[in-house]
Parts: sequence; C-alpha cells; structure tokens
Amino acid sequence: MTGPLPDPFADQPDWAPLPPRPIEIVPATGRIELRGRRVLVGLPGLGWRGDLRADERVVQGSRTYVPVIPEHEWYRAESEQVEVFAPLVPVERVWVETVGERRPAAARSPQSGVRLVSLDAPTHREPTPVFEADTVTGRRVVHVAESVEQRDLRAVTETYASADGDICVRVTSELEWYRWAWRGQTLTTLEVPVHLLWIE
Repeated sequence: MTGPLPDPFADQPDWAPLPPRPIEIVPATGRIELRGRRVLVGLPGLGWRGDLRADERVVQGSRTYVPVIPEHEWYRAESEQVEVFAPLVPVERVWVETVGERRPAAARSPQSGVRLVSLDAPTHREPTPVFEADTVTGRRVVHVAESVEQRDLRAVTETYASADGDICVRVTSELEWYRWAWRGQTLTTLEVPVHLLWIE
C-alpha cells in the first residue's frame, strides 16, 4: 500500500458524534405494527399533519382505518389509563415514522438553502445538530452518546452556558413534556451538551 492512510475524521470534527439514524416515512398500508407509532395524515398534493400517534388498524366492511390520536392525548391515555376519542382515518391517508438505517456521511444531503420536495408523500429532514438550529424549545430531539440514541425527548430550554461553561440544552422525556401540560407538575430535566443533541 502506498500513500497516506485516509483520515477517518476528515469530514467530522473529533468532538462531534455521528448523527442519529434518520426518520423515514412509510405508508401505513404496509405490514408494519402501528400501535403507539408516530404517524402523519393527509392527502398527496394537499398537505400533512404530524404530532399524532396511531392505534392498530380497524376493518369496517371492506375498508381499513387507523385510529389516530393527537400525541398529547396518546401519552395521557397511556399514562393514566383513560379512554380517549380517536377518529378513524382511511389507511391510505396514514404514513408511519420509522427509524431508518444510518447513512454514510457522503450520502447525507446538505441542510442549507431551499429544499424542494414532492407532494406525493410526506418527507422528513435529516437530523440537524442542535447547535445549528435557530430555536429548540419544544422540538423533538435525539441524545446521541457513544453511538447510543435516546429518542422521545423534548428540549425545554434554548441553548445556554452551564455552570461548567459548556453550551447545553435541558431536555425531558416526551411523557414528562406532555404531563407538564395537562397536570402543571414540575418536570424532571437533564442538562445535555449541545454537541450530543440532534433535532429529529
């Protein structure tokens, strides 16, 4: 072998972890477990609505429907074991968020500028480092530490300087985030350095 060895950190600062696996959006018509999954509903060409959770498919006559619940109601129902109303949406109008495969750095698309998409199906952006975001409070974030991803988190602050001088964001679990809304209870948060957080 001649020549220098390739630098494995050439495209990535040594302090930055790999991004989390991206969210991929697939039709609910496929063979995929739906209960508790994040979903989007809508019609091609018109638009999409997110922050929803699904229950298992329901068949009525020859049609298949998906019970769809606003995410905050789903967490309340699961946490407090209460019944909530879930409208039935035709399965062909429901798309499911799944965690995709990790992509090599060369395959990731750049985030800057205008990105045109097709209106045929909902799309999702690549994970964005929190330190590149303009605002983070309330956003879904992924904590990546030593290639372990912790999902279902919400940022509860903007970036700030910690007592140790690190730039951090406080996060909480989504259950705590929504419980804060419906009960008003003080939530438990975790201080995480921004270089370990990604917007989902």
